[in-house]
Amino acid sequence: MANEKEFSIELKQDVAKGTYSNLAIITHSRSEFIIDFATMLPGLPKPEVSNRIIMTPEHAKRLYLALQDNINKYENQHAPITLGNENKPQFPMGGFGGGAKS
Repeated sequence: MANEKEFSIELKQDVAKGTYSNLAIITHSRSEFIIDFATMLPGLPKPEVSNRIIMTPEHAKRLYLALQDNINKYENQHAPITLGNENKPQFPMGGFGGGAKS
């Protein structure tokens, strides 16, 4: 980005460990996108949301573009990422997208 400024961030140790997620549920309103990250595991009665990220539509689009760029770089360096049955529409990480929040 042309107007990108350099800055430093702090990454606390408990955050640096990360949280595993294999399910993302995305909802949106006119002014915000909400992404709930959860984990579905065998033997658990239902997925548990571990993190919720709320961002403006502009930041959601920036995240989308950044993910797209990084996936392209990954696939160029390693191999294409396959999603199984390519003919079936699939939502990211098994979640659903586009639902409007009331």
